[in-house]
Amino acid sequence: MLRNLFAQPKPILAMLHLNGDTRDDKLTRALREADIYAECGVDAVIVEDYFGDVTDVENALALLRRERPQYVVGVNVLDDFTRSYELAAQYGASFMQVDSICGHLTPANEHHYFDMIERYRADGRVAVIGGVRFKYQEYLSGRSLAEDLAIGRRHCDAIAVTGSGTGVDTDSDKIREFRLHLGAFPLVVGAGMTMAHVKEKLALADAAIVGSTFKDTRKDSGEVSLTHVMEFMDAVRREFR
Repeated sequence: MLRNLFAQPKPILAMLHLNGDTRDDKLTRALREADIYAECGVDAVIVEDYFGDVTDVENALALLRRERPQYVVGVNVLDDFTRSYELAAQYGASFMQVDSICGHLTPANEHHYFDMIERYRADGRVAVIGGVRFKYQEYLSGRSLAEDLAIGRRHCDAIAVTGSGTGVDTDSDKIREFRLHLGAFPLVVGAGMTMAHVKEKLALADAAIVGSTFKDTRKDSGEVSLTHVMEFMDAVRREFR
């Protein structure tokens, strides 16, 4: 389902972190950032409550639907699958991200989680990117990585892999291990992408979520830089398009 959303191979999904001093400022920044990404050829944006809250996410989704309906949009309300899916469906977003699809719960507790996910996914409206061994997420299943990936892929449309934190490199050996277990199932690098890593990481994965490297400071708290976005996307185009 996720592959059907993008005409280009190796799609790049850019974060809208919703930074700003007020709700209006967050919206103004979000629209400006989304326009920069579109100008540079980024394939989609993900609206996330990283610096904001659920209200800010909903406000940004409503604004993008009204003012930029042509943009491909995703949603990530952190640690809240239900709100992410509901908001995505309500505002016509094509996909959502959840930081943990499998491995973060004990086996005794996870069947309720999986049942909830499948009730939402049954309508087929929103593709799901789900993390396994994701940054800042606990590992409680007690299973091997191969087992968690096999279970996780049954409950999402793509698996996301990261390193230890935001802006921290996702080790190529980890991506390679995920690829080995997942085969042709879609794999997304979820953190730590830089221009220096474009060829190496995207040769192993199918897509990437990019945030910090697009900022003027190369940190999540910075301002989106048109120059940095264009340089990164030029590197993607040289290697894969």
